[in-house]
Amino acid sequence: MARYFFILRLLFFACIFSLRMTVPVAEARSGESQWIRVNSAHFTVLTDGGEKKGHEVLVRFEQMRAIFGQLLLKNKLNMPQPLEIIALKSNAEYEKMMSPGEGTFLPGEDRNYIVLNLFGDDSWRSVAHQFAHLMLNYNYPPTQGWFDEGFAEYFSSLQLDDKHAQIGSDPELTAAWQEDLVGRQTQKRNPAKSLTELLGSPVWLAMPDLFNMRHDTTGFVESTHHTLFYAQSWMVVHYLLNRNKLAETGVYFDLIQNQKVPVDQAISRAYGMTPVEFDREVKAYFHSLAPLFQAQEAARTSASTTPDSGVYQLPLPLAAGDVDASVHPVSVLDAQALLAEMNVRSSEHREQALKDLQSAISQSKNDNAIAHRGLAWDHLQRKEFSQAMEELQKAMEIDPKDPAVRYDLCLVKYHAAQAGGTQVQGLANMLQDLQIVIDWSPQFAEAYNMLAMARLDGGGANSAMTAERQAIELSPRNASYLLNLAHMEEAAKKWELAKPLLEHLQTNPNPQIAHVAKKDLKNLPTLQKYGILPQDANPSATTGSVTSTSPSPESTRKAKISELDETPEEIAVTAPPPEPTPDRRPLRFLKGTLVNISCETPAIAVLKISVGTKSVRLRTENYRSLTLVGAGEFSCQWSGRQVGANYKAGGKADGDLVSLELQ
Repeated sequence: MARYFFILRLLFFACIFSLRMTVPVAEARSGESQWIRVNSAHFTVLTDGGEKKGHEVLVRFEQMRAIFGQLLLKNKLNMPQPLEIIALKSNAEYEKMMSPGEGTFLPGEDRNYIVLNLFGDDSWRSVAHQFAHLMLNYNYPPTQGWFDEGFAEYFSSLQLDDKHAQIGSDPELTAAWQEDLVGRQTQKRNPAKSLTELLGSPVWLAMPDLFNMRHDTTGFVESTHHTLFYAQSWMVVHYLLNRNKLAETGVYFDLIQNQKVPVDQAISRAYGMTPVEFDREVKAYFHSLAPLFQAQEAARTSASTTPDSGVYQLPLPLAAGDVDASVHPVSVLDAQALLAEMNVRSSEHREQALKDLQSAISQSKNDNAIAHRGLAWDHLQRKEFSQAMEELQKAMEIDPKDPAVRYDLCLVKYHAAQAGGTQVQGLANMLQDLQIVIDWSPQFAEAYNMLAMARLDGGGANSAMTAERQAIELSPRNASYLLNLAHMEEAAKKWELAKPLLEHLQTNPNPQIAHVAKKDLKNLPTLQKYGILPQDANPSATTGSVTSTSPSPESTRKAKISELDETPEEIAVTAPPPEPTPDRRPLRFLKGTLVNISCETPAIAVLKISVGTKSVRLRTENYRSLTLVGAGEFSCQWSGRQVGANYKAGGKADGDLVSLELQ
């Protein structure tokens, strides 16, 4: 009997052990326990690192958001574009999709992505600089480059733990020694200079020169931060924030941006000191920050591999227990589709991403709406509008409650209308879908902008202006929204509103926005008087009445004689060509490294530009007439240079080049 009970006990424990081994395998195969989505009040995290890690990431982003508001004295903060945070536990999986590191920020037209590598500690800090830019774009009026970069550098020095928040350290300070996995220390060769070391030089930029430097940050693409521009911008903002001069800084930007006062005069009037005195104050403040120099010295010794140079303690705005979060399981196939939907936006990973999307569809029992949404995005970038609509219709059938699908449907209709120079097809459905999107995401600025353009197409100029003003309030730095509003005011014959707005935009840093505003401002008197643009105006009209918007054949013939300097006989035998279809595609901007230029005959050029982890091909039909900034004439031999490009998406490449700035 004893032997019998012993055998029974062995069988019992064997069964228990078998269950413990098979349950995780079954769960892993089902995918329900591997991927989760963790949501807080303002952020969402997709992760395979478990609930604890997902919640830690949420806490840090909620804390960063709150501290941003504290620094800029903002009680209400906007996030007018969805932000997808993906946190990967495997370093290998992260490096399959991103460059080696701890985190990557990927901006996009419909949403932004942050991808974190949970293999390292505090990976959120690697994207703090870009996060600061993102929040500035949506929550602070347009400024000069020194303020944006200085604030982003100051913010990226933020250090958080469970009890404290610390800020003000040198964000570019790294130890001269590094330690490997077994504890051996080796000295780095030629480490980059920290900001503290750069400012230790007696030579600083004159304050008016620093403030006048053009530095466009709208594309989120930056080169090295180890420069005097970044160092001095960081210290000026350091000084302004901790000497409580944010209000004076607002006065300064009003003088510069709105009243067009020269920089040196604006400094004197806003801060109550001359530029030389201001420079002296900032330098004295820098030399008073003993922790910076102590950390600089510590970083040079082999005893320190993680130098700490915290300057100021901040109250921790939120503890981990203050951040409520909901957790939802995500299947392996849905997670695969979500990752592929992100990667389809990258030229380096697009081919594999498309395979992953197709795989998610083929393996899903009930199809996969996310995968169809990702395929639709790829078709949209290729200007394959009918195929994009087909994929989105499939996604809608699978998941009719997904507001992201409705938004993408509107985006496809919007781009199709722009590409064809026509009105939006299915306008009523688009208006309805956009309202659903706005109910889902009340701060979605681009949804308001598309709603405004759709209303304008429908003839409702006044209601269009209401929606466009909402988009501007949510995204105050988007100059294209301001230009759209000016055109809506012209359509509503509100000339007194359109004129000052165009006058403001004619000095916009974006050369294409400035060019259009100048042209519109020049044409405004004729448009106001006759109701048509100058080239279409009938010269015989002297009564001030509004004429037809369609020019007569005679006026067209005379215009061609004037423009081309041809004889009347030559014009008479040539039928006037049809009016060109207006290009309604929105203007976009990117900043990156020019890889190479392929020049074709007679004057076609295709520029390959590296932007972060992807490359973009921009085409110009005539490089001889291309608007250039920073160069006298175009060269097909350019390569390896930092450039900024204004372009319109689509055409025979990734986009049609409008202007090029060499830096």
